[in-house]
Amino acid sequence: MTIRVRTVRVCSSRALARLAATACIAVSAGPGLALAQGHLPITPVMRDTAERTAQAGVPLADLAPDAPESHTVQRGDTLWGIATLFLQSAWRWPELWGMNLEQIRNPHLIYPGQVLVLDRKDGRATLRVASGNGQVPPTDTVRLSPRTRSEVLDNGAIASIPLNLIGPFLNEAVVFDSNQLDGAPRIVATQEGRVMVSRGETAYVRGELAGARDFRLFRELVPLRDPLTAEVLGFEGRYVGTAEFVRGGEVQKAASGQGVVVPDTFRIGSTRLEAGVGDRLSPVPQQELVSYTPHPPAGFVDGRIVSVYGDGLKAGQNQVVAINRGSRDGIERGHVLALWRAGSEAVDNTEGRKVAMRLPDERHGLLFVFRTFSRVSYALILNVQEPVRAGDRYSQP
Repeated sequence: MTIRVRTVRVCSSRALARLAATACIAVSAGPGLALAQGHLPITPVMRDTAERTAQAGVPLADLAPDAPESHTVQRGDTLWGIATLFLQSAWRWPELWGMNLEQIRNPHLIYPGQVLVLDRKDGRATLRVASGNGQVPPTDTVRLSPRTRSEVLDNGAIASIPLNLIGPFLNEAVVFDSNQLDGAPRIVATQEGRVMVSRGETAYVRGELAGARDFRLFRELVPLRDPLTAEVLGFEGRYVGTAEFVRGGEVQKAASGQGVVVPDTFRIGSTRLEAGVGDRLSPVPQQELVSYTPHPPAGFVDGRIVSVYGDGLKAGQNQVVAINRGSRDGIERGHVLALWRAGSEAVDNTEGRKVAMRLPDERHGLLFVFRTFSRVSYALILNVQEPVRAGDRYSQP
């Protein structure tokens, strides 16, 4: 590991979005998390935007107010974060990519140690990668407010969003279309009659396993209701942990001639909560490579927050919420959505009489959709000014 010093100068927000375009991730939605470097979907619209930007650059007005002149990619950086450095809207990453289409051939590959330089000329901004020695070549760029800090660099392409924040939810956050776990295999007894069991301990299960060996454990299913219509959109399972099949059960004949049920034996794996009698088992799904490319919805979106994941009533930055739109409504993984704060009630007293008013809604944050179901999706709160509650509104950014 090497300690390097990076110099951060004033840059544009549009350059940031373009930088975000330089990398995407593929996440394994199975038991583990994997980073794939390249060959993720780039839509024709994204490529067209990048090519148009490559020809003309971006207006200086689209840059972030404090955009640096250069940025050395650091370990722990994300494309979203880099886009936020250069551009006013981080999800406009195709423009960031287009600012340097010649040097950044593959928008999925960008590595710690690379120096991204912002050039301004004739009212437009372009982005380039500095020479291989990591030094910024001389340019006619005007450098503003340089500031320096030391950070640790590492190898490996950076991710588009913070994987550590959404990784656990790729297995844990599950919505079922119906209360289908009622008929699922269940824990009927625990090791030595304990009330709860933890990692490495034994649980006994009855029910049809259908040949599966690895299972997720869920507690009661909670109905997710639309805040506007009260309609049930799906059932959220409270994730307990994992369990692995050890030994099959059987029906033994007792001395009395009656059958005695011997349940299946399972070993408890990783746990979020201690497992207990009554918890239901659901097979671990096959691994699925999921690509995340931050982008806005193609059309109009207007929805509400259904719930805060977990036991909280309010949520802040880096927490997960369920929203009342899913794949059937056109919501996709990677969609970026705007959060709105409802306008408060007020009274106009300026004309000698009281006039009731409701102030306009104010935008105060962003959501990143990372998992979709038919009628519900899960989203990460990227940033927010005030706590988010069930019933809060979101829209296209």
